[in-house]
Amino acid sequence: QVQLVESGGGSVQAGGSLRLSCAASGYTYSNYCMGWFRQAPGKEREGVAAFDSDGTTIYTDSVKGRFTISQDNAKNTLYLQMNSLKPEDTAMYYCASRSYGGRWGTITWPGDCDFGYWGQGTQVTVSS
Repeated sequence: QVQLVESGGGSVQAGGSLRLSCAASGYTYSNYCMGWFRQAPGKEREGVAAFDSDGTTIYTDSVKGRFTISQDNAKNTLYLQMNSLKPEDTAMYYCASRSYGGRWGTITWPGDCDFGYWGQGTQVTVSS
């Protein structure tokens, strides 16, 4: 049973920083197709940062230069360092891993990674 557990969210002022963590268990951790998504109220879930199918890091344009995705294979943990936070970064942030077989709720992003396993989310709120 794949389990993804996020932590590290919170409330910060604009310009502040947060570091999100995602502890993975229940499967053999992979360097590939691991990512972070976010969903603001009334909006669709969107990809934020990911290791794609060949391990390349991918960022959505709005976070380039501010967010950094990393992982520690020894700890089966994915991270998202978020600097220079803006109010528009406010959202629930979700960790996701690759799945196979068309699980409900799968999102394909950025290229050929099918993200079908999700954590419960951690809230990030940035005030101006």
